[in-house]
Amino acid sequence: MSGGAFAALVLADARFPGGGHAHSGGVEEAVARGLLRDVDDLGTFLTGRLRTVGLVSAAFAAAAAGLAAADTGTGAASPYAAALAALDAELDARTPSPAQRDASRAQGRAALRAARLSWPSRLLDALGPRPHHPLLVGVLVADPLDAARAVAYLSVSGPASAAVRLLGLDPLAVNALLVALPVDATAARAAAAPPGDLPAAGSPVLDLMAEAHVVHHRERVRLFVS
Repeated sequence: MSGGAFAALVLADARFPGGGHAHSGGVEEAVARGLLRDVDDLGTFLTGRLRTVGLVSAAFAAAAAGLAAADTGTGAASPYAAALAALDAELDARTPSPAQRDASRAQGRAALRAARLSWPSRLLDALGPRPHHPLLVGVLVADPLDAARAVAYLSVSGPASAAVRLLGLDPLAVNALLVALPVDATAARAAAAPPGDLPAAGSPVLDLMAEAHVVHHRERVRLFVS
């Protein structure tokens, strides 16, 4: 695979055509409900998101990266297809909200189209047509810590950008907030998780807001899909 830090940088870049710009990670619904109004509120929101969705997603990215790193690239099909499918099912089980699952797979599908041109690989075929986004990142990066770091960062950088657009927050203050978040520590914890005991931290409020956002988006078009 592409291997390591450079691929992680490309995937974490907001300019990568992976569809992340269309998703607010729950920020739009929180703003609409008056739960998120300023930079301090955003800090609380992002901290909670990193500890739950960010940790779980980063751990699954790391697990997928470990499989990609072990793949020899020989033979007609990857012997790790079944293991990737098992990770996909486990991440589904840890994402009880259908809206959250759809958002993850929508981003995975969008990024997959770009990835096929940039990093063609049989492991991409093994992921299927609508992979969870963290698994796709893991397969492309093929280094557990780098993959975990990229996904942990994406779990908060997208919502932070959405907050700037929705609330007109000072982008310099929001960037300072991002830098202060324990992204590296979260990534290290995620990458160290045993493959058979990946984290399952839940975020019920985010799940409920994601489901509500789907309803509200149908009633009145919003800026973000999720």
